[in-house]
Amino acid sequence: MSRLHDLIALAQEGSSERRRELLRGVTDLFFTTDGAHDRQEMGLFDDVLSQLAGEMEEAVRIELAGRMAEAPVAPARLIRRLASDSIEVARPVLEGYRGLTEDDLLEVARTQGQDHLRAISQREIVPEAVSEAIVERGDDDTLGVLLRNDGAVLSRNAHEVAVDRAVANPALHAAAIERKGLPIDLLNEFYFVAEARLREQILARNAEVDPAELEAALSAGRKQVAARDGALPADYAEAEAVVRRMKIKNELGPRQLAALLRDRQTTKFLVALADLADIDFHTARRIVEKREMDGLAIVCKAADFDRALFLTFAVLILDRDADAMGLAKEYGDLYSELPRDAALRTIRFWRLRRSTGDVAAA
Repeated sequence: MSRLHDLIALAQEGSSERRRELLRGVTDLFFTTDGAHDRQEMGLFDDVLSQLAGEMEEAVRIELAGRMAEAPVAPARLIRRLASDSIEVARPVLEGYRGLTEDDLLEVARTQGQDHLRAISQREIVPEAVSEAIVERGDDDTLGVLLRNDGAVLSRNAHEVAVDRAVANPALHAAAIERKGLPIDLLNEFYFVAEARLREQILARNAEVDPAELEAALSAGRKQVAARDGALPADYAEAEAVVRRMKIKNELGPRQLAALLRDRQTTKFLVALADLADIDFHTARRIVEKREMDGLAIVCKAADFDRALFLTFAVLILDRDADAMGLAKEYGDLYSELPRDAALRTIRFWRLRRSTGDVAAA
């Protein structure tokens, strides 16, 4: 360590240039000394480097941070100081230095701005508590970076908060849907807001989920309240009574569904469809009002309706369209290609809403 003491002696020099030279000399010595530093040596390096770094301009601190980020073990006080410096200084440390503790990262996540949060979000591993702080404080751009990092560990609660925000922002849909660790019941909350390409990914993952994972996901599901989708229509009670009487008389089936839709008895059709497909009224209404033909295909496939009935529904729902027949054929092909198993698994997540929707709506 005699070389270090020689360098410290240069600290008597007052010029900025000599202090810059001293900082680089001490840094070089830190990296070139053979073997690991003992506690006393590391403490001495920490004291000297921290003091000198605090006196240097940003460009020099950037250089120092870049080097320290690559060290197997860096002086603790110095690395924490660099991690809370300007983002240009802090970025290589926050993104790449593996020696930052969870407490170090939490301190930065709770006190610094979005650039620092985004840098932490790109680490190879982001601990659960740190991810939770980022979800709480990060803006949507930061949240997108975190969601795209499969090394970021998110709790169930953090995933739910992230999904609530992501559902409302199309720019976050892909980041959330393509996240490997997203619970599958939360993934399915994106179905009616995502673009077609992303819906296909949801269906593909639903088709691959094994029965045990499916049951666990359904048990963990938070059972979103369907009432948030809007109030019930004025004729809902009357329509429900009519459909109930049809069921009692054993008159409710696919043919009656088509007749209700053809006669434009929309609320009765929706109540009947919800009953036969075992989904909530609001999901059925959304499918029809938004003309969600791929959603309708899932419902009909899961209910084991034949292709002809689905095409009948499609033509009647799309009748405002000049090319209703052409579009119906396109969706008929989609219906034929849709695996029933994927439809059944998808619709089970939609049924989570049914368990609380009627109560909430009432």
